[in-house]
Amino acid sequence: MAAGFAALGDFLDDALELPVTGLDKVERTYRIEGPSALDGVRIERVTTLAARLAAGGSAVDAPALDDEQEIDLYRMCLGSAYDQLLADVSWAAFRHVALTSMMWITADRETAEAYWATGNAPGKAPSRAERRSATRASSAKGAASTTKPRASTSGTRAVSPRSRKAAPAQP
Repeated sequence: MAAGFAALGDFLDDALELPVTGLDKVERTYRIEGPSALDGVRIERVTTLAARLAAGGSAVDAPALDDEQEIDLYRMCLGSAYDQLLADVSWAAFRHVALTSMMWITADRETAEAYWATGNAPGKAPSRAERRSATRASSAKGAASTTKPRASTSGTRAVSPRSRKAAPAQP
């Protein structure tokens, strides 16, 4: 008896809807359906092997993906939206949508949303350019601060114990 379980479709995310600006500068929302079970297993296998390679784990028996296998992986991740995205958007946008979908398939919606917003795989450190822009942004915020900076101590020094000795009397 399954009295304690809600129907799977009641809480399981079955699609992503991603807004993408195409080559024609028009924003469209593409619906990415969840893959079939067989494609999901294939996607998991490929990403697990890739994660092991990236983490410097043991050598993988399978060779790296060739162009055709990479296209098949993107096709599995994007499903019926693949052909339309391929026709409508740039390579950078296409790849970002495909990798966001892959994050959703292999992890969860939150991981996919984090990747969508930043372009960084979860746990990946921000790039040098991103760190620099973050520093500039925080510096710009600090420019409006009302806290006064410390005064310069350049050219001054504390009185040493020797100079505290009585100076000779002056006539």
